[in-house]
Amino acid sequence: MIEWLIYYELIINLLAFVLCGIDKYQAKRGLWRIPEWRLIHMALFGGGVGALFGMYVWRHKTQHKLFVIGVPLLVILHFVFLYYAFLR
Repeated sequence: MIEWLIYYELIINLLAFVLCGIDKYQAKRGLWRIPEWRLIHMALFGGGVGALFGMYVWRHKTQHKLFVIGVPLLVILHFVFLYYAFLR
């Protein structure tokens, strides 16, 4: 079970990181964008660390309060959930 959780965490966080990069690339060129709700959902379902790194590596969504406050909050909530679900 733990092995699958590790794989899930790696994949969802990598995907969130890459989506932030793609959205930044698209934004610079005025092309089709990834909806904000999709990026937030990636963080909600465990990709918060990847989204947070993506925000600061790509300098993307760092002026949006929803992302600056929401993504770190989701990361904290996710770690609390993992602690109580698996480590307690």
